Amino acid sequence: MEKKQETFTYTYSAGQQEEVQNIRKKYLPPEEDKMDQLRKLHRSATRKAEVWALVLGIAGALIMGSGMSLVMTDIGGTIGLSEPMIPGIMTGIIGMISMALAYPVYNRVLKKERQRIAPEILRLSDELLK
Repeated sequence: MEKKQETFTYTYSAGQQEEVQNIRKKYLPPEEDKMDQLRKLHRSATRKAEVWALVLGIAGALIMGSGMSLVMTDIGGTIGLSEPMIPGIMTGIIGMISMALAYPVYNRVLKKERQRIAPEILRLSDELLK
């Protein structure tokens, strides 16, 4: 006599299937579509320019603050300067110049980065606009 194999199948409800799919997505490698690539390229150009400008501006502010400290406090005497006014003013001016250069550096780096990634941006945008 042949024994029949019985099988049992169970299907999840719609809510459970959605939850299973959401959990599964977290473990799959991320899919990057063309719009995400376009955003990422654009962000990379502006981010590099922002970093350069911030570093230059913050360094300039710290240098200017050092110059102000030499002029306004007795730190100059502590480090061995008999007349800290002139070195303090010069240090402050160097810091101000550095801060003033932050924006032109931002614009220059942004322009160069945009020129560098322009072909890829145009290619992706053409594909998206079709």
